[in-house]
Amino acid sequence: MTTLAELEARIVQLDSVVVAFSGGVDSSVVAAIAHQALGDKALAVTAVSPAVAQGELDGARRVAAHIGIAHEIVNTNELARAGYRKNAPDRCYFCKSELYDTLAALATHRGYHALLSGANLDDQGDWRPGLKAAAEHDVVHPLHDVPKTQVRELARHFALPSAEKPATPCLASRIPYGTAVDPDTLKLIDRAERNVRALGFPVLRVRHHGIMGRLEVDASDLQRALNHEPQILAAIKAAGYRHAVIDKEPFRSGRLNAALVRPAASR
Repeated sequence: MTTLAELEARIVQLDSVVVAFSGGVDSSVVAAIAHQALGDKALAVTAVSPAVAQGELDGARRVAAHIGIAHEIVNTNELARAGYRKNAPDRCYFCKSELYDTLAALATHRGYHALLSGANLDDQGDWRPGLKAAAEHDVVHPLHDVPKTQVRELARHFALPSAEKPATPCLASRIPYGTAVDPDTLKLIDRAERNVRALGFPVLRVRHHGIMGRLEVDASDLQRALNHEPQILAAIKAAGYRHAVIDKEPFRSGRLNAALVRPAASR
């Protein structure tokens, strides 16, 4: 197991860093360690765009304030990139390229020596084209050999507000590959998820299928969701979907990636 002291040492040698900071548990742990190791030579930067769910920025601000790390906001425009809008299986490459282009420019202008991400050991087992973009920008992943379970333990050690936070990826991850990404669709998904979350279901995805929103909820909540099906379907339709359905299979992260054929060089 990688120790906290070892993680601090990895960051100290970088001298000064910009942390790609979403406010999720992974980037929060990196930010906490970076602040502990480097103090005011560590900066957390949160990117906002139409693909970020409403409320995520407020959550990131709370975590940064708890850590005490300097925190700034930047705007990214991944929707300006044709590869992102096209929504092929490499969509995340274009999203992360936009992010790291923006952060690299900030770091260079302000004199920070390295970019950090929260990518961990578990991320290596999924389809992650964003890691290619990270490699092209020399992004450092201090948690590269740390499993998610240990990341959660570190988050609890720092008493981070995000310690138990479920993953909240880009809203475009709810759109099947091959269906174009546009701002109105992202807003529709966000409204639908917020409506269902307000009913007491914290871990969920609303998968976008044109005029239909298909809800996936955590296995522990699936039966309860089915018991409240009329209210939930009404909430999804109130967001703007004409039709709605609750998937009888529980939510599983990376489910849309399961059918991808991964080239050996990309694994």
